[in-house]
This record gives sequence, structure tokens and C-alpha cells, in this order.
Amino acid sequence: MDSPSPRFTDPEPYGFLYLGFQAEPAQRSPLHAPTPRRRRLAARLVEAVPALVDRPDVVSVRVLRAVFIAPLPGAPRYDLAMLVRTAGVGDLDTVRTCDELSSLGGEQVLAGVNVARIGDTDARGDGTFLVNHFTAPPGTDAEGVWRSVTGWYTTKTGVDNSTALRPVGASPFALVNYARLPTGPVRFLAGQLARPSFHRVVRATLDAHGMRALPAFHRHVHASA
Repeated sequence: MDSPSPRFTDPEPYGFLYLGFQAEPAQRSPLHAPTPRRRRLAARLVEAVPALVDRPDVVSVRVLRAVFIAPLPGAPRYDLAMLVRTAGVGDLDTVRTCDELSSLGGEQVLAGVNVARIGDTDARGDGTFLVNHFTAPPGTDAEGVWRSVTGWYTTKTGVDNSTALRPVGASPFALVNYARLPTGPVRFLAGQLARPSFHRVVRATLDAHGMRALPAFHRHVHASA
């Protein structure tokens, strides 16, 4: 066994809405610069946050700006994203259809629940945040596969937090992982690919279960709490 299992903490008791927003046409380049149109859309999303968090069924709102999206087929290529924590899973439908959110015109990537967690991803708002989108064949235990490779990341890359979200209802992804990284996206990716154990442990495990990882890297624009 290459890496010990990390210490998992109790999952968060909230519902999660992950929405994507497009300011510029989807691009082939992985680097996402803060263009004027992206800045305007980011400001609009930030302006909407106070009304959202005033709702009793909303716990917190994060607005994220994409800085690097791996050029992989099927990877979401949104300029900006919003992560909304609802008071409970039963509040997902009400919040995603409320005027405060629906008026923003975002596309729902996932409505779900936190099924496994390491540390506290939102303990700090600085740095780079990885949002990793996993596809899997029907019937795959995506959470179990994800758990089996987390030890490699905590040991080899220094990542000390991770929040795994499983969809409730329809989603193109079997699991979405949200984590704060100790380095920027290029250094993080290079550090993975240069290690033989990444290919032997992580990539081989995902391949064995027919899963694909589609990473996008973001920075916080605004956090409500």
C-alpha cells in the first residue's frame, strides 16, 4: 500500500448547490484571465450574495473565479461558479428555484450532499481551490473509489482538506470534490504527473472503475461566511 488512509471528519449536514456561469465563450486555452466581462459577471454574483444569505434556508455562499481548467473532453468550462450551502438537503429545490438565485441565470452542475470530508476546505479563503468532477459508469461506488485514493493526495501533495459532494437527483457527475490546495494549479498538476505512484495508484484505480477526473481550478471572489 503506497499511502495511509487519511483521517475523515464528519460530513457537513447541509445541502449543496453548485452552479456554473459563462461570461466569455468557452475557450480551448486552460488559462482563464480576469477579463472585463468576467469581472462584471463576478461583481453581479457578489452583489446577489447578501439577499441569498438573508434567506433562512441558505447557510453560506461562495463565488469562485476559474483560473485554470484542464483541457479535457467533458470538463466544465465555466468562467465563474457559485457554491451555495442550504440549511438542509430538503431545501435544495426551494433554493435553486428562488428568485434570488434563478435570476442570475447559472447552470446547475450539481445539487447534492457532502458524503465524506477531510479537514475544513473553507477554513481559509485564500489560495487555489480545486473542483474535481468525476464521471463514472452507472452503479459505480464513486465515493468508495474516491476514498481509496485520498491517502495518496494527503501524503504526496500536502492537501489537508477535501469535501466530496454526491448528487441528489440528476447530474452529469457521480461525485464532485472541492479542496483547497497548497500550491497553484500548474505546480499541483506537474507534481502529480511527475510521480510514478500517481499513475500506479490514482490513475490506475480510476481506470479500473471506468472513472474520469475533470479538474478545474478556482480562486475565491467572495465568501459570505
